[in-house]
Amino acid sequence: MTDELTGYDALALGELIENGEVKPTELLEITIQRIERVNPKLNAVVHKMYDQAREIAEKKPTDGLFRGVPFLLKDLVAEYQGAPFHEGSLAVKGYISKIDTELAKRHKAAGLIVVGKTNTPEFGLLPTTEPALYGAAVNPWNPSLTPGGSSGGSAAAVAAGIVPMAHGNDGGGSIRIPASCCGIFGLKPTRGRNPLGPLFGDLGTGLLHEHAVTRTVRDSAALLDATSGPELGDPYYAPPKERPYLEEVGREVGRLKIGFLTSIPEGWNEQTQLHPDCESAVKDAAKVCEGLGHIIEEIAPHHLAHPNIAVTFGQVFSCWTGHVIAFWEKELGKKIKQDELEPLTWAIYQAGLRRTGADYLVAVEELQRFSREIAHWYHEGSYDLLLSPTMRIPPTKVGAFQPTQDDPMKWLEVTNSFVAFTRIQNMTGQPAMSIPLFWNDDNIPIGVQFAGRFGDEATLFRLAAQLEKARPWADRKPPIHCSNPEI
Repeated sequence: MTDELTGYDALALGELIENGEVKPTELLEITIQRIERVNPKLNAVVHKMYDQAREIAEKKPTDGLFRGVPFLLKDLVAEYQGAPFHEGSLAVKGYISKIDTELAKRHKAAGLIVVGKTNTPEFGLLPTTEPALYGAAVNPWNPSLTPGGSSGGSAAAVAAGIVPMAHGNDGGGSIRIPASCCGIFGLKPTRGRNPLGPLFGDLGTGLLHEHAVTRTVRDSAALLDATSGPELGDPYYAPPKERPYLEEVGREVGRLKIGFLTSIPEGWNEQTQLHPDCESAVKDAAKVCEGLGHIIEEIAPHHLAHPNIAVTFGQVFSCWTGHVIAFWEKELGKKIKQDELEPLTWAIYQAGLRRTGADYLVAVEELQRFSREIAHWYHEGSYDLLLSPTMRIPPTKVGAFQPTQDDPMKWLEVTNSFVAFTRIQNMTGQPAMSIPLFWNDDNIPIGVQFAGRFGDEATLFRLAAQLEKARPWADRKPPIHCSNPEI
């Protein structure tokens, strides 16, 4: 079967199916061929769900915007009934999901056909995708490099053209970091925009947010229209949108006031200097925005400083890890042993156990105070957006996170280089997106991040569409791509 559809995004594929120009079964078989041919070089897809997908494709797909479009689900948090669900951990290997989570139900209602599940680090704890259980996923731009994490498998698959979009979630940058590493679009919505039910009200006191990585802006907007909105019983939810997000794509942007950072504010990270490639990327993005008529101001980092806020985030994150282990012990009916977890996971878990409930609540209060400070900065300065690099450094080599005897904390240093900017919006709940506008001299993508006001995905989608038109990226293909006849 000839694959002539690599340039189509998910909405375009849905239109082809609606018009009868291609059958869901045909599109599914093309996608399966892509997985079989390209995935051995990427290790992006770890569970193949071909039988379930074929059964659905043979029937009339749900009449949604994405009717009959193949989709990949990240093997973390979101569950698909009857499919393996391991979250990258040996401790959970063999588990089969008993339910569809609400997000998966909404994916199905939108017409998406899940054809597989993607690689993720153990419990999504690292910004790379190198679980001991399944091995490392690699970057299609250079297989010696990480695709980022924790949605690295999803991002690698989208960048390589296997599917036009794939599920991801983000607890400290896990949508935006792999989008940056792989040269695609990644938006983390406002806290509470997408549901986490029925099992969770929130995760990590609201740090984790669900959505996707995509090649085009409009796919991200349309998918968020399909999945967003409160579920009955949610403890809180994001402010209502004014209109469908898909209608924001191409809508008049107006003249935005955008502040941008070329160094890291005190307290956000142990290091404050950017890699030259990341500095070049953010200055280039600022110049592009200025050329589009927006007001651009460089921000002195001390205006956004907050001592030790990254340390406070780490305290909450370690407690969250403890919650993950406790959840699985209850679900599996057994005590999880040290040799069932990776050494880094065990270390983070033990750090969380040393903290009391009072320690946790004090840390949560500190994150909430910081959130108010950031909200006041936007309001008092009349800023619409904050522009920064997505990461402090370009994608590192696969294996760079592994500790050594000489440097047992190496993983933490590299992690901090990746999450210097992204974890801020997990603390504040703000929407933020990574956009691929810049490639370095080694032809490796370097993403830039725009963070909006709480609840204001609309402005992000408008600007993203404007930038997509001014500096198109969807047609840029990495060496490992399903359209490459040498693969």
